[in-house]
Amino acid sequence: MKLLTERQIQQKITRLAIEILENNLEEQSLILAGVNNKGMAFARLLYERLSSMSEKPIELINVRLNPADPLSEPISPGLDVEALRDRVIILTDDVANTGRTLFYACKPFLETLPKRLEVAVLVDRQHKLFPIRVDYVGLSLATTLKENIEVTLQGDEAAVFLD
Repeated sequence: MKLLTERQIQQKITRLAIEILENNLEEQSLILAGVNNKGMAFARLLYERLSSMSEKPIELINVRLNPADPLSEPISPGLDVEALRDRVIILTDDVANTGRTLFYACKPFLETLPKRLEVAVLVDRQHKLFPIRVDYVGLSLATTLKENIEVTLQGDEAAVFLD
């Protein structure tokens, strides 16, 4: 079942960008940290929208980790962690399910002292097993553990499905 069309996804991204800018009015710059491939695709869409709405410098980084076994290899933010000190970081992913991937994606940011760490997701599912609070949500869903959310963020084919 299709939950969001490409047009609806774009509307949600616009709303999220407005919320991010409103909550960070006093900040000189922002860092969008996309988690793996789909989180990075979502971060790029947010980056494009934020850049079209504000002159504020926004940096885009990719946090790489193995979601199936997050401790099997180092988690890399793609940037020296000291460059993150006293900066506002918005960690992004397509779907927040149990919160595990986002929880472990925070690990590199614990090696420095960011000014603030926030989380933005396109779809937030309501059965967290890890202590993750999502600050910016496109769509919040109460689903069963057996249901699956599939997100595609490629051009006119962009959509969110519930299986």
